[in-house]
Amino acid sequence: MRHLFILLTALAGFASAPLGQADTRPNIVFMIADDLAWDDLGCSGNPNVRTPNLDRLAKGGMQFTNAFLTISSCSPSRASIITGTYPHQTDAEQLHWPLPADRLTFVELLKASGYWTAAAGKWHLGNAVKDRFDEVREADVSGFQLPTGEAAKEGKIIQKVIGDARSGCDQWVPVLKARPKDKPFFLWLAALDPHRDYDEGILEKPHKPEDVRLPPYVADTPKSRKDYALYYDEITRLDRFVGEVMDELEKQGVADNTFVLFISDNGRPFPRDKTTLYDSGIRTPFIVHWPGRFQPGGKSDSLVSSVDIGPAFLELAGLSTPTVFEGRSFLPLLRNPKLTLHDFVFAERNWHDYEDRVRAVRNKRFKYIRNFYHDLPNTPPADVVRSIAYREMIRLRDEGKLADAQKNTFIQPRAKEELYDIKNDPYELRNLAADPAQAKRLKRFRRALAKWQEETNDVDPPFRTLDEFGREDGQALPVRERPRPDKVEMTKRLREYYRKKAQQP
Repeated sequence: MRHLFILLTALAGFASAPLGQADTRPNIVFMIADDLAWDDLGCSGNPNVRTPNLDRLAKGGMQFTNAFLTISSCSPSRASIITGTYPHQTDAEQLHWPLPADRLTFVELLKASGYWTAAAGKWHLGNAVKDRFDEVREADVSGFQLPTGEAAKEGKIIQKVIGDARSGCDQWVPVLKARPKDKPFFLWLAALDPHRDYDEGILEKPHKPEDVRLPPYVADTPKSRKDYALYYDEITRLDRFVGEVMDELEKQGVADNTFVLFISDNGRPFPRDKTTLYDSGIRTPFIVHWPGRFQPGGKSDSLVSSVDIGPAFLELAGLSTPTVFEGRSFLPLLRNPKLTLHDFVFAERNWHDYEDRVRAVRNKRFKYIRNFYHDLPNTPPADVVRSIAYREMIRLRDEGKLADAQKNTFIQPRAKEELYDIKNDPYELRNLAADPAQAKRLKRFRRALAKWQEETNDVDPPFRTLDEFGREDGQALPVRERPRPDKVEMTKRLREYYRKKAQQP
């Protein structure tokens, strides 16, 4: 009943198009990359990655250079976006936890107001909310393997078809073509690129290892560079699908009345990036394209959070934002890029392959991070632990050759608090939390975090969740199960586990 009441309240005051008249509200296309860093596009400062279509999108639109996610973890990030709430409020804050059926999403509000709603590509939200969309075309890449060697040379067409399916984007244009032509539409287009694992040979002209840009916290070796080059290749493949969607909008004659937003759900899948609350984990590319509605080629450095996406889409549709949503529409920034939408944005880290609990507060210049489980190392996700780049770092660590900037993921225990001056330290390598000159600022950030936690009911969990993989090798541990039990059942099992563990001598 509560869900229905909120739905009706959000729709209150909405007037549909008069009978017999076309609904001229803007179409909305939302494209989500999977594990893409905010600065690994040509338009965001990395000319060594080939992204001509995204560059064109930015040139004709607006980039938000201080846009942040609420978490650097795939499914919790998407659950946060679609509900307009923070991950810990969704009851789906850990990786692979499905979004409960009683959660309100902006999609059902669009649907109830007359939008045709569809999702295509990676589906990572659970079955309970699929009915919020008129159509869901879920990517299925099981069993697909790219041909290698002579087979790859002889089967380029087959290789392209399989590669497109593995990208998660092969249904983007087909679902756009299948839409009803008498309604405005909302499309949730979710890629699998550039998520691991990586395949060689997906581009005719692959990126060269010598051309990649490595951050100082990743060991610079030939193998690491090759790993990064494959990541670049997947970005370029994703870029092709973005271009195909934009071309299809033009062909259908609806490009001028379509609002397009492109983001990533979290940072790149490399050490000290994905799952962390450093900018390399939570800062996202955020490109808006809406012809004729604002000055093209602009940028805004105002703080934007991913919880602001739902309210913006609802405003486009002429709908009010439900009070349960935490964000604010960012649309005013399109008219005035210098407006202040937020003084602070907030992010969190929860279980993702490994147990952790971290919170962060970011303003335009400084970042505060609180490590609640500081006894644990800052281990990246399991697919990164297994990656070539991380195996290289482990090798160099064991040989005593790892640079100080590259030791972050191995330090145990780590600092309880971290404070960074992003302007002067963009890679967040110099922790200022113990600097007496920063004492007042540190207190201000602590207060901001405490206030946010109180307002959003962010409380400490009663117990920790088990790691599912080894932190040194990334291999599955005996506690790992697939499909993962639901949250209630998992909670029961964990309580029983810790009860028995406490009884052991």
